[in-house]
Amino acid sequence: MPEASVPDSFGITRDEVAHLANLARIDLDDAELDHLAPQLSVILESIASIQGVAGADVPPTSHALPLTNVFRDDVVVPGLTAEQALSGAPEQEQQRFSVPKILGEE
Repeated sequence: MPEASVPDSFGITRDEVAHLANLARIDLDDAELDHLAPQLSVILESIASIQGVAGADVPPTSHALPLTNVFRDDVVVPGLTAEQALSGAPEQEQQRFSVPKILGEE
């Protein structure tokens, strides 16, 4: 991976913030543009300083430890019959669990 060049300073102008806001379809007033320009500059400088820390021998990662799936194989096994499943039910009706109604008949 080629090493990124890190500029000394990110001078994000008010016009550049207005252009980005327009592309993102965000309506910003003059005060918000004046407030966001220096904040975006600080954010970009912080990102650039982090990029400078990692050497060419450090691969980009999203997690510190490798992740693995914990899924088991999907294996078909015999299940319960309707009679076995309903054997412990307090009430049943037409091979289904019978439960009290909690909502009105609307």
